[in-house]
Amino acid sequence: MENIALFYGSETGVTDDITRDFVSLWEQDTLDLMEIGDATVTDFKKYEKLIFGLSTWYDGDLQSDWEDFFDDFKTIDFTNKTVAIFGLGDQVAYAEYFVDGIGILAKEVLKNGGKIIGYWPTKGYQHTNSVAISEENTELFYGLAIDEDNEHQLTDERLNTWISQIKKEFQSTEAESKAAV
Repeated sequence: MENIALFYGSETGVTDDITRDFVSLWEQDTLDLMEIGDATVTDFKKYEKLIFGLSTWYDGDLQSDWEDFFDDFKTIDFTNKTVAIFGLGDQVAYAEYFVDGIGILAKEVLKNGGKIIGYWPTKGYQHTNSVAISEENTELFYGLAIDEDNEHQLTDERLNTWISQIKKEFQSTEAESKAAV
């Protein structure tokens, strides 16, 4: 598998911790890690496979580093790029904005020609609404939803399952691309 970049932003360190857990579970040398606060549009052009990690703040806002980069993010051409997204949120205190950041990024990726993988079931979560719910299938989030505030005991299992899922989906996308040539 070719190199994959994981771009992430963390406000309080929780997303940073989840990202470190993700990297340790990934078990491959093909993952380049970059904080979104240090990223440029050019950094995104280097990769065909991307993973984004972020948290949702307040009433559905992006984490501040992602928010600062968002105008540039909207200019990125994601044609021929495959993207997986994980996001953190609080499904109890912010039930109507749970992991909105996933949806905000996913919709821009799709709008700019990219492909999203790593859809995750909404079943079992206690939110009331979310921008992260897929418009094509309302039983799926655009990516992995993590609630460290209320379900931290499920995070490791969810991460392991999702990592296995996106590895297969990245490989499948790679095989599709080769077959199309």
